[in-house]
Amino acid sequence: MFMYTNIEMNPGQGAKLVRAAGTNAKILKEPASGKCLIKLPSGDTRWINARCRATIGTVSNPSHGVKKLYKAGQSRWLGIRPKVRGVAMNPCDHPHGGGEGKSKSSGSRGRTSVSPWGKPCKGGYKSASVKKKKKRLAAREAKM
Repeated sequence: MFMYTNIEMNPGQGAKLVRAAGTNAKILKEPASGKCLIKLPSGDTRWINARCRATIGTVSNPSHGVKKLYKAGQSRWLGIRPKVRGVAMNPCDHPHGGGEGKSKSSGSRGRTSVSPWGKPCKGGYKSASVKKKKKRLAAREAKM
């Protein structure tokens, strides 16, 4: 069984899938009706056109995410900016900001985690549309 990388989603479109360091995909079902079933690195399966091109092999540098950065400057060289906590900001900059000393966000037990724009995050908050997910799953099962 071969491993594939740089897979096109539509013929002639250019590689869109499986491009990250150390990743590969496998073909689960060979093209019988012009479609291939592939298993992606995320574990998700997807039907693609059999005429889509791909590269045989695995993307190099599998230890890409393991490399340790030894100082803050190295992150800056890579274009990564510092992560500042919301509670360390002023109230004008973040919903968690402000307060005297080391304080909780607001209220008796603190405010639920929110983004700088006030949208809930963490704690199982679903941001993706459930209807869209169900529709996609139904379409996949119909193709099988």
